[in-house]
Amino acid sequence: MYLSRFLSIHALWVTVSSVMQPYPLVWGHYDVCKTQIYTEEGKVWDYMACQPESTDMTKYLKVKLDPPDITCGDPPESFCAMGNPYMCNNECDASTPELAHPPELMFDFEGRHPSTFWQSATWKEYPKPLQVNITLSWSKTIELTDNIVITFESGRPDQMILEKSLDYGRTWQPYQYYATDCLDAFHMDPKSVKDLSQHTVLEIICTEEYSTGYTTNSKIIHFEIKDRFAFFAGPRLRNMASLYGQLDTTKKLRDFFTVTDLRIRLLRPAVGEIFVDELHLARYFYAISDIKVRGRCKCNLHATVCVYDNSKLTCECEHNTTGPDCGKCKKNYQGRPWSPGSYLPIPKGTANTCIPSISSIGTNVCDNELLHCQNGGTCHNNVRCLCPAAYTGILCEKLRCEEAGSCSSDSSQGAPPQGSPALLLLLLLLLTALLGTANPLLF
Repeated sequence: MYLSRFLSIHALWVTVSSVMQPYPLVWGHYDVCKTQIYTEEGKVWDYMACQPESTDMTKYLKVKLDPPDITCGDPPESFCAMGNPYMCNNECDASTPELAHPPELMFDFEGRHPSTFWQSATWKEYPKPLQVNITLSWSKTIELTDNIVITFESGRPDQMILEKSLDYGRTWQPYQYYATDCLDAFHMDPKSVKDLSQHTVLEIICTEEYSTGYTTNSKIIHFEIKDRFAFFAGPRLRNMASLYGQLDTTKKLRDFFTVTDLRIRLLRPAVGEIFVDELHLARYFYAISDIKVRGRCKCNLHATVCVYDNSKLTCECEHNTTGPDCGKCKKNYQGRPWSPGSYLPIPKGTANTCIPSISSIGTNVCDNELLHCQNGGTCHNNVRCLCPAAYTGILCEKLRCEEAGSCSSDSSQGAPPQGSPALLLLLLLLLTALLGTANPLLF
């Protein structure tokens, strides 16, 4: 009995699979730009919105410090240990590798035994401000997908601003303010991301959450990307469809998570008390052991691959698009205005493929990707479609009887039948019923 039931299920599954050939079984997570599917007209391309995978973007950045000579060690100097700010026999010397703390140590791979870090000069010129700008540049538009995390080896700064640029550093806007006293430092009331909502998610806030002084267990500063995603996708980001829908329809929200450059403005080092101890200025400096920035190349949903070549990131564009961000249509494919892909409808999205220009039709009437001969026609040398007797037109898209004005109600009988979603649903219901009657221990 079980064998016959299994054979019935197998036969039904074969039937369902053949009917479902026009419908992709694996949708993916915007990880493919196109796939070949089978229709009554044969094998054709089905185009989808697509994007590169999220990755560690610090592998591709360039870092710049301002002032450029702010790194400690030239000339050599002593500084105080973080755990004991009055033990000041540590040395920074740029000419000795074991004692040097150059900027690239903010991004190196480390097991943290011992930790490696960049370090600024100490505050020996107090009361002149000790301020540093750390600029991270990609020469490419990227989309942030996870929290920005900065790990300090000194105390976390008393005052700091994280800024972003969308135009390769020509203009800047604040992302978030950090201070031990927001009202005093920036004339802003302190807030945390938890105080925001869907309607205020774009608000620029000042937080006191990450600005304590000398505490050995509190080294990290966050810019909370995931907490902002959670306003739309839920606390564990399980409803990504909702988030993608919001990103698709709200340009300001999409731009909020998009950058070409980031800038960390260190405005005042950790003091740890009300007054600066002028007798021990070697206590005050900045030191950063790690910066994490996770994201993906922005390819406008027209590419799944972003290559790094000659110190430059570039999207490998699909959908007949081109440019570093796939931001325009290729030559001869400007038959309609360029448009970014769309996350909607979930889960495949819309590719918004660039189509051939009218002027290019004469030289490339049909091909094996975009310009298919319709209604059973075949492409001959990319210059013309060979149409069945009942059809005409450049792509066999017209009935001959329509041109002659003699079409009757049954003239379309030669048209290829369309797939039947109703039949598909019926077969799936039958499969469910058969599975429901089977012994569950067998599956």
